[in-house]
Parts: sequence; C-alpha cells; structure tokens
Amino acid sequence: MTAILPAAPSQEPRQALVMSTIAFTVCFAVWTIFSIIGVRIKQELGLSETEFGLLIGTPILTGSLVRMLLGVWTDRYGGRLVYTAVMLSAAVATLLLSFAHTYEQMLIAALGVGLAGGSFAVGVAYVSRFFPAGRQGTALGIFGVGNVGAAVTKFLAPLVLLAWGWQTVAQIWAAAVVVMAIVFWFTTGDDPVIRERRAGRAAPPRSFWQEFAPLKNLQVWRFAFYYFFVFGAFVALSLWLPRYLIGVYGFNIATAGMIGAAYSIPASIFRAYGGVLSDRVGARTVLYWTFTVCAVATLVLSLPSADYVVRGISGPIAFHFEIGPLAFIAVACVLGFFMSLGKAAVYKHIPVYYPKNVGAVGGMVGMIGGLGGFVLPIAFGALNDLTGVWSSCFMLLFVIVVGCLAWMHLSIRRMERASMAETPALSYAAE
Repeated sequence: MTAILPAAPSQEPRQALVMSTIAFTVCFAVWTIFSIIGVRIKQELGLSETEFGLLIGTPILTGSLVRMLLGVWTDRYGGRLVYTAVMLSAAVATLLLSFAHTYEQMLIAALGVGLAGGSFAVGVAYVSRFFPAGRQGTALGIFGVGNVGAAVTKFLAPLVLLAWGWQTVAQIWAAAVVVMAIVFWFTTGDDPVIRERRAGRAAPPRSFWQEFAPLKNLQVWRFAFYYFFVFGAFVALSLWLPRYLIGVYGFNIATAGMIGAAYSIPASIFRAYGGVLSDRVGARTVLYWTFTVCAVATLVLSLPSADYVVRGISGPIAFHFEIGPLAFIAVACVLGFFMSLGKAAVYKHIPVYYPKNVGAVGGMVGMIGGLGGFVLPIAFGALNDLTGVWSSCFMLLFVIVVGCLAWMHLSIRRMERASMAETPALSYAAE
C-alpha cells in the first residue's frame, strides 16, 4: 500500500469490504476442504497419520507461500484483478482434484487448491486502501470473518460426501469459487490508489525490491510468529479436529464435522470484534489477553487421559482422569474465540507500522501464519506416530503460545525502556 489517497465514493468501501469478505469465505471453504474429504481419502488409501497430516497440510503450504507475492501484486496491480485471478486458478485445481486417484496425484492437486488461501493477502491489501487508519482494525477484522469458511466446509461437506462421495464435494466447491469470481469482478471496482495511479495523479509503484525493504526488521518476524500461532494453529486445528474427535471420542464423520465447525465459527466471526477491540483498547492489550487465555486452554487440552493408583491406608485407590467431549468442546471454543481476537490484533499492527508496505508485510506475516497451518498438522501426525498420545498436539501448541507471550512481553519491555530513555512522550498505543 502506498498511501490512503482521496476517499472513494461513500458506498464503495462498504461494497469492497462486503464482497471481499464473502469471497474470502468461499476461498477459505475450499482451502480447508481436506479437513473433511481427507478423512475419507485416508480410509480409502490406508494412509498413516503422518501421510494424512501431509495431505491436509499441502494446500496450506501453497496458500502460505504465495501470500507475500500476491500481496505485492495487489499493491501494484490492484485487488480486483488479482483476487479474481486467484479464485479462478483455485477453481481449476479443485475440479482436477476430483479426478485424482493416487496419493501423489492428490498431493499435486492439493498444491493448486492451496491457491485459494492466498486470497487473504490480496484482501488485506485491497480492503485496507478504502479505510483510514483509525478504522482499518475494524475493517480488516470484518474481512477476517471469512475464516468462517472452514465451518461452512465442516457443516456442508460431510452431507455431500455421505450422499455422493468426496469427488462431488470437490466439484461443487470448484463451481462455487467460479461463481464467486464472476460476481466479485462485476460488483467491485479498483481501489483509490489504483484509480489515482491510472489517472496520473499518483506516483508510479516503487521497484519490486523496495516493496520488501521492511522485511529486514525483526519486528515483522515477531508479528509473523504471533500469527503462526493465532492463525496457523487455528487452521491446523480446523483441519485436525475431525480426525481427533473420531479417534478420541469415536464420533462419526458428520458429527465430528459439526463439532469442528463449533470450534471454527467463534474462531472466525469474532475476528471482527477483535478488530473493534484493537481499535479501542490497543492491539497490545488484546494480544496479552489472547496469549494468556490460549496458554491456559492448551494446557488443559494437553492433559492426556490417564489412570492413577494411589497407595491408600486401606489399600490401592484408583482414579481415572479424562476430558469428556462436552468439556473438550467448551475449552476448544474458548480457544477459538481468543485466537480470533488475536488474529485481528496482529493485523491491526501492520497498516499502523508499515502503511506503505501493507502488501509485502501483510503477505509475509500471512505466509508465516499459513505455514503454521501446513507444518502443524504434519507435526500433529508425527507426534501421534511417535508418542501414541492424542493430546500431544495440544502440548506442542502450549509450548508455542508460551513462546509468543514471552517474546512479546520482553520486546514491549525493551521498547518501553527505550522510549523512557529517548522520548518519554512517545506512544506505542497500536501495540
């Protein structure tokens, strides 16, 4: 993003935000399609836990790696063009997935399906140009509600799968993306910066390499680590929970999908509220809340089922401990809710600290966060194979969130000391 230039017509920001959010919802539904059809594919092909983790994580890899490049392209060529191209490309790959028969073919198709995940970086760079700095946290929070697409897949995909098979799920999801791409193209316009640039009233775009200059700042990588947890772990759990619920509690795929959606919904729709809170009380405060509560939640969920024997006065006393399904769902929903607040808070930082590089910085942060959605499911599967303990995935998440909290706190203390020493009046309200 180069600058917020003369305001667009009064209804245009709202139109751009609404259509971008709907498009992101559809893209996210496609991006997480393997959370449901992957369970059936695992059964058909007899995949190991690690192979299953790689399969559901492959689309996340592509969607993550392309985010930074797509963000820069959006800054240079406009979100309307890039968003539409991304959706059409993802639709072709999703359709081809339905004709795959071997594990290798499915992995290749999954790489193409992952392009849908790159839509996030496009939407952030596109939407942010329509709003002033004081409203960008709210606007980007609303846009991030498109994460609810994961819940859409968990609600609807099991019904289609059980009725017509997983191939039909892929075909219907591909058709939905094509329709969304057409609707988006004809209902949105170019952002103010692109219009001014085409009219010759704005400076031409900077060189390609200048777009990436802020990435040398450690602060950008710190924000990316935060997003690795709040978004990457959210995506990983969205993909992993159906399998987890089937394995731990014996649910069928439809029930597991519905419960997985119960996690995904609060982790998505409350992202808008996280944006509002970030504008009002500051992203720093919201992130403190997020990491503290998430640390407690992941610690609780990491406790494995166990039997204990205590040597009592009159003989051995046996105890059994496990987190029942209702307690698991409740804690998981709390975890998802605070992750949603954290996702919005991280992206509140970016247009404040890097207003001229939203595409590159937002793309980098989104890329690292998305890589969490790729790496973590594979790690979950590997931990299952190595330890044989289902809750090992939450043990890993506990370690990561504690690392986020420690790094943030130490960095903020260092910033405060530097502020007091150099310019006492300096405020870091955004963080």
